[in-house]
Amino acid sequence: MSHGEKPALVAALRQGRRAGRRIVLRVSTRASARHALVGQAHLWAMKRRFQFEFLTCRGLRPHHTLLDIGCGTLRGGIPLIEYLHTGHYVGIEARQAVLMEARRELAEAGLEHKRPRLIHAADPAQVRLASRVDSAWAFSVLIHMPDDTVSAYLRFVARVLTPGGELYANVILGTGRESTWQGFPVISRSREHYLRLAADESLIADELGPLADLGHRSGCSQDEQIMLRFTPACR
Repeated sequence: MSHGEKPALVAALRQGRRAGRRIVLRVSTRASARHALVGQAHLWAMKRRFQFEFLTCRGLRPHHTLLDIGCGTLRGGIPLIEYLHTGHYVGIEARQAVLMEARRELAEAGLEHKRPRLIHAADPAQVRLASRVDSAWAFSVLIHMPDDTVSAYLRFVARVLTPGGELYANVILGTGRESTWQGFPVISRSREHYLRLAADESLIADELGPLADLGHRSGCSQDEQIMLRFTPACR
């Protein structure tokens, strides 16, 4: 290599490294923005792990069909889609832009061949499923819904669950506390209120305990939220 070629090679290598760093930065920034659509980005991995471990410890098996209400960007969905048999994951999301990010997350994970059904719907009454589901999951979802929407989803779940199926959902128990998150309300309700909402749709609700006791350790107030289990009244 001539003396004249060396500076050109060094410059090319430096340019390549700078381009590589820009690509990594863009990918990292895009991923962080996606993660932030469903919560604090730095808690993404912990919440993904929690959802998978909770559901599988509760008996979710690869041959089961899972309904994920408020699936978001597939924060919890990706490992579940990989775990379940092809076509056994159904996700519902009210925000079209968020569901588009979920499809990108699915493609980047190389899991499009698992053919999850990702549905954009604000009203569950509009959703028609080909078959019943064994489990339903609503992680950090009911707390953002007004009563009529919670009732609509409980009615939908009661209709599509198998006789031995279960819905798990974390909630904020209490009264008088309400705030907002990304334009959604954050609503606390009494235990009795959830029991009434469930009973109105022929479901039974019972408590499984605080999220922290179930493995969710974020160091923030969400750890104190309560996991509820909803089951058909006639099993």
